[in-house]
Amino acid sequence: MPPDSVNERTLGGVTTVHTQADTQARQSRYWRWLRDALLLAAVLVAVHLYQTRDAVVGRAPLLQGVDLDGTPRALADFHGRPVLVYFWATWCPVCRAEQGTIRSIAADYPVLSVALEDTAPAALRAYMEEHELDFAVLRDTDGELAQRYGVRGVPAFFVIDGAGMIRSTAAGYTTGPGLRLRLWWAGRAAVRGARVVRAAAP
Repeated sequence: MPPDSVNERTLGGVTTVHTQADTQARQSRYWRWLRDALLLAAVLVAVHLYQTRDAVVGRAPLLQGVDLDGTPRALADFHGRPVLVYFWATWCPVCRAEQGTIRSIAADYPVLSVALEDTAPAALRAYMEEHELDFAVLRDTDGELAQRYGVRGVPAFFVIDGAGMIRSTAAGYTTGPGLRLRLWWAGRAAVRGARVVRAAAP
């Protein structure tokens, strides 16, 4: 059949004409779309790896302090449950865009946040109330906690399972469904780990 041959099909009394050139054009568009999608995915992965290049892995470092109400808070308080550790700042525009996401997640999972600023507790508390944010906040006035976790910018997220192991890290804008999936997976991982330990016990 010649390259520009014509195929005719009748659908509902209407004759449609398809050439081999049309088919090749559609295939070419498909491969271009696939190539662009793979390139975008590669860029996103590269950006993620760069942003989290110094983030700690393995067991979560010690994280404790006093929240805005003067209540002692520690990551160890959430032992047995997956928890989201969230580094942020009031001056960060991306953090402001994430506020609704974190507010929603905090209704279902423990969230221990670290504010990278020296804002007075009263002013930071007023900010939380204004934006209807209700999760624990530790102030990191000198950047020590951020350095401990290898955080180079905000927002930064660490999903930690019930055994205190870091299961996932992310930096920059992150979707709510993505964070929820990681928290769910961290919960499942902790359950599997406990089963293995019980099975191995004499």
